[in-house]
Amino acid sequence: MSAAYLFAHQHGGAPAGKEGLLDFSVNVSPIPLPMPSDPLHSFNLGSYPSMDGKGVREFYAGRFGFDEKHVMPLNGAIEGIYLLPRALGLKRVLIPKPSFHDYSRACRLAGAEVVGLFLDPETGFAFPDIETVADALDGCDALCVGNPNNPTGTMIPKAQLLALACRFPEKIFIVDEAFIQFTEGFPDNSLMFDSMAFRNIVVIHSLTKFYALPGLRLGAVVAHSGMIRRLYGHKEPWTVNAIAESVARHLLECRRYEEHLFEMVSSGRRLIAEALSGHDAMKLYGGTANFFLASIEPESEPESFFPQLEARGIFVRDCRNFDGLDRNWFRFSIRGREDNLRLVESLRAVLPCLAGGVK
Repeated sequence: MSAAYLFAHQHGGAPAGKEGLLDFSVNVSPIPLPMPSDPLHSFNLGSYPSMDGKGVREFYAGRFGFDEKHVMPLNGAIEGIYLLPRALGLKRVLIPKPSFHDYSRACRLAGAEVVGLFLDPETGFAFPDIETVADALDGCDALCVGNPNNPTGTMIPKAQLLALACRFPEKIFIVDEAFIQFTEGFPDNSLMFDSMAFRNIVVIHSLTKFYALPGLRLGAVVAHSGMIRRLYGHKEPWTVNAIAESVARHLLECRRYEEHLFEMVSSGRRLIAEALSGHDAMKLYGGTANFFLASIEPESEPESFFPQLEARGIFVRDCRNFDGLDRNWFRFSIRGREDNLRLVESLRAVLPCLAGGVK
């Protein structure tokens, strides 16, 4: 596989040359994280950070009460996504489609075969029942899922994943919870707290999305202590830098930020669902986290739809390059109220049959 393949898949984010747009294409908190007035003053950049990202482990211990032996710090969740298939020697992995592109890429780079579990838009992209998944797992040694799933914004019931892990103790269940803190059910719906008792459940958690830190890269694997020891046998040292360690410790002081962000996303979710649901011109899916997946009527032309939105200052995520989606799908994040209202009005202007008032 050539090095150029790294850039073959277009991710979210307004490209260079499109400054001035309201960027709804990235699923990151729209609220800047409160930081010390001179954050670099406290960073000792003349010394090595800890070899294993100790500051990140301290955050997970302080914020969620995890014993540090169950936490492996990461340079963003993406490091865990690529480490796990290689470290665990996976050979055949079941992955829902559509889902985050790098699940499949990481598995293929590790030499594993990817088996697609296609989610049906007619069911709202609901995860299949246990028997269907059990049949699909035949011959696979792992299941890799996002929960909530990206780009569908749907959740798999925690009880279903636990039941599958109990039924197939020989298989590995990799669960990416990058968006779990945005959901209404957090922390009860998270597998982080359960994974410590299961040798075959591995949770990847991100601090990038919820705390608006995409440029820094922070996250962790949370799992049984035996699994953590196994992964450390394959992990590179010093992947978490000194600034990231320091910022992770600072996050322990950000509970008010968390509450404010959660309320903003919750109210924005309600506003958007009320304004845009129930129309033939566009259908909404997901919304359990901080984004929605949407489809426009088949007669609409994406080649004109996306430029029309951009002309109104709105940039959304074109989802035509996700396996399992056709040409009429896009994703957008939830931002602040004024930005959300601007999105709604822009969509109504481009798709006139969405017209109506917003409370």
